[in-house]
Amino acid sequence: MQKIRNIAIIAHVDHGKTTLVDKILHSCAIFRDNEQTGELILDNNDLERERGITIVSKNVSVMYKDVKINIIDTPGHADFGGEVERVLKMADGVLLLCDAFEGAMPQTRFVTQKALALGLKPIVVVNKVDKENCRPEEVYEQIFELFFNLEATEDQLDFPVIYGSSKQGWMSTDWKVPTDNIFPLMDAILENIPPAPISEGTLQMQITSLDYSSFVGRIAIGRVARGTIKENMPVSLVKRDGTIQKSRIKELYTFEGLGKVKTTQVSSGDICAVVGIEGFDIGDTIADFEKPEQLEVIHIDEPTMNMLFTINTSPFFGKEGKFVTSRHLRDRLYKEMEKNLALKVVETESPDSYLVYGRGILHLSVLIETMRREGYELQVGQPQVIIKEIDGVKCEPVETLIVDVPGEVAGKVIELVTQRKGDLLVMEPKGDLQHLEFDIPARGIIGLRNNVLTATGGEAIMAHRFKSYEPWKGTIPGRLNGVLVSMDTGKTTAFAIDKLQDRGRFHIDPGVDIYEGQVLGEHIRDNDLVINLTKGKQLTNMRASGSDTNVRIAPAIKFSLEESMEYIQADEYIEVTPQSIRLRKIFLNENERRVNAKKFVNQ
Repeated sequence: MQKIRNIAIIAHVDHGKTTLVDKILHSCAIFRDNEQTGELILDNNDLERERGITIVSKNVSVMYKDVKINIIDTPGHADFGGEVERVLKMADGVLLLCDAFEGAMPQTRFVTQKALALGLKPIVVVNKVDKENCRPEEVYEQIFELFFNLEATEDQLDFPVIYGSSKQGWMSTDWKVPTDNIFPLMDAILENIPPAPISEGTLQMQITSLDYSSFVGRIAIGRVARGTIKENMPVSLVKRDGTIQKSRIKELYTFEGLGKVKTTQVSSGDICAVVGIEGFDIGDTIADFEKPEQLEVIHIDEPTMNMLFTINTSPFFGKEGKFVTSRHLRDRLYKEMEKNLALKVVETESPDSYLVYGRGILHLSVLIETMRREGYELQVGQPQVIIKEIDGVKCEPVETLIVDVPGEVAGKVIELVTQRKGDLLVMEPKGDLQHLEFDIPARGIIGLRNNVLTATGGEAIMAHRFKSYEPWKGTIPGRLNGVLVSMDTGKTTAFAIDKLQDRGRFHIDPGVDIYEGQVLGEHIRDNDLVINLTKGKQLTNMRASGSDTNVRIAPAIKFSLEESMEYIQADEYIEVTPQSIRLRKIFLNENERRVNAKKFVNQ
């Protein structure tokens, strides 16, 4: 009997996965007493820490009662579903974490469906039972119903449930009886999750994630499915398309705590990292040298959205970034494709532009944000959904949208969603909130979050996931207002902004460098207006008591990257550089815009 358990932790975003992993690491004493660890130990890149979400799945291992437990922390957003789908292959069981107030949310359903289909044994953890107006029993019923609807087996439906608060560091079998540690959860893992099976025979190991070290290059990580893998052993690498490359393993590592430990051999059931294999991709199989047998290739859901990535062509290009050429852009996008399975890059007719396909706005914006932090300058176009023809009918992706809002503003939300071709399916009270469920085209979700948050005073909680491709729902109204466009290049002046405030709301402050064709604000009408913000006040010797009043300027409205992506129209680009995000027209000159206006009408 092997003393190894492999578990993945799955949950909706923000239900406390990474916090729970922290507590498991602490309680299994993998740190010295005087070691400073901080919180959210696994969210180790800056973007994850800033946003408070997990983007890349990671593995750690702990020892508990002489059993090695490999824990895989997964992202909660459906946009990073590609990450979840591949790492679930390494697990024998899953910990489904659920918020004691919010219950099973759409992304919970998305990941649970994948886990149950793989036949993994679930343990349900109802987290945050210390929150006020929580409802642990109802949530338990809700999860049972969810499992039943997802066609779980009898064994999967007979799941153990643990209640607790990972933030306060306790777990218990009864939510009314708090304990002072999380060991009831660890015991439940040992009792219910099956040990990693030992499969005798020739070697089989599927590569499910990558690591990179500047010393040894790319490192393949995966779980040994059959046989034993040894240091210095000759192996065959079976690619996704069935071609075979001969190779040799230089070094082997297993996971221990947060790090890796060198070893000479790893038997089936354990997760390990392999150094020395060249030219591998995720989903390839490391197999026996003489008689290689391929494991089933990982299937990833199709992308639902694409965006045009192109080099920065604005008058300010190259001022802030280190990597500005099309070669840099191409190399970076293709490098990202190696480890980001749900991403697809397609070359266009222009040598400077690439169509990047992804799972949603968040998926693409995290890639753009990562690139700008690495010193890249680029421009991106308006996100477009991917349209397919199924049985001769034009179809588009449709998503399930769930919104929880205070009752008095529910009507506004329903109005906003139905304008964008959404259908209301469910409306029911949930605590002191109204719970709304819609089916809405993916096109309709682009730009919806801003409007909903404005209409509800920031109190709406929104979540959505891909449902299916359905027939085209017709045109959806875009942005209602036009934009204010710069006619000149130079520095903005407070005088000019002050005089033009009645024309709309500005996105920029006084004293900022701007260029011709840059989008400076939102017009109060539905057409675009060309304005001059670089004009200063004409100074004369005459002074009058009434005319020299102080300038009073409303604060500029600053957009985040995602908000910009949802805001722009087909004839606009977002210019992304390491220090700034600017909106601009594709054609900077006003005459060129008029000539090319018809191009964008049909889009």
